[in-house]
Amino acid sequence: MSHAAHGYERAPAPEVKGPETTPTNRAATALAPAPSGLKSASSTASEATGRDAYFDNAKYLAIVLVAVAHAWEPVMDGSRAARALYMVIYTFHMPAFIIVSGYFSRSYQGKPHQLRRLLTGIALPYVVFEVAYSLFVRYANDDPSHPISLLDPFYLTWFLAALFIWRLTTPLWRMVRWPMSIALAIGALAALTPDIGADLNLARVLQFLPFFVLGLCLKPEHFQLLRRREVRLLTVPVVAGALLFAYWVAPRASLSWFYRSGSVQERGWPWYSGLVVVIALFGCALVLSAAFLALVPGRRAWFTALGAGTICGYLLHGFVIKAGDYWGVFESQAWLGGPVGLVVVTLCAGGMVTLLCSPPVRRVLRFVTEPEMKWAFRQDSAESGPRR
Repeated sequence: MSHAAHGYERAPAPEVKGPETTPTNRAATALAPAPSGLKSASSTASEATGRDAYFDNAKYLAIVLVAVAHAWEPVMDGSRAARALYMVIYTFHMPAFIIVSGYFSRSYQGKPHQLRRLLTGIALPYVVFEVAYSLFVRYANDDPSHPISLLDPFYLTWFLAALFIWRLTTPLWRMVRWPMSIALAIGALAALTPDIGADLNLARVLQFLPFFVLGLCLKPEHFQLLRRREVRLLTVPVVAGALLFAYWVAPRASLSWFYRSGSVQERGWPWYSGLVVVIALFGCALVLSAAFLALVPGRRAWFTALGAGTICGYLLHGFVIKAGDYWGVFESQAWLGGPVGLVVVTLCAGGMVTLLCSPPVRRVLRFVTEPEMKWAFRQDSAESGPRR
């Protein structure tokens, strides 16, 4: 679902496990299956599987936006409209994903079975795909000296590292009295600290932290409120206003603000004015995330089942985007930057990630995204009580 200095370069941009499901999560919170306590107008099939169609729909639609935005990066420079749309999408697509991830992390208490799922569902995919992407760069981009470093997340893998850190800290956020205030202060300080370093993309992890903590603080009734008819109607002028503003500011705005991978000083801004931009961007992300979640359908649709496979779509689509970049497809086909080309790119990216989220792909990748690995862990006789 975001990047470093440039959108499609080193370390860019979704596991969610429902509070009432088996071991904490299947692999990348907003990406994996998870029932919720939210009552919606889902069909009987949703209730029979213990899943909420609304959140599956949200995860699928968010991953489509992630893939489309990544596909636009190499070809959008000549289009002001595409740049504006890209800015709007990047304002909310990762924050919305992270909010949902936090919401489904509410039951995490660091119990043994939860820690096992943290290792198998997040840490293992991170290691496997970090190595896979690094090897892909070596051979597909003819860069044999490209390092393999588990401390320097490449392209998409930063989110898994971030989710691992956020999930581990969940009990702390549930314990403190003012979690949102503290998380916002940490995020702001991270944006004002140039010397954090690149290990695990910590600057980005901390700047996105408030959205995860917000998800932890949310309750089912908050999502019910978003889905009221009057709220949905209100999203129309909100989104329209965001698009108009983005179109106006697109030629002069730096995209690095949206990636949150560095400090304001590194962007050439003084700390005091940069802090204003950081706060404003957080507010915009919050409003647009709410608008997105308000517009997500609550009933089962043809794509609802694909929400269970978003971890696969997220981790795999980067290989396709990078291949097009390394092999000169985007550079050689200048027409892709025109109106027709951008439509083609959008449709191809959406179709590609849809296929990658499909049940057959999920089954093939289950050995790395949803492994049981019982052989790797000792039975803990001290663990008791229902698993949540």
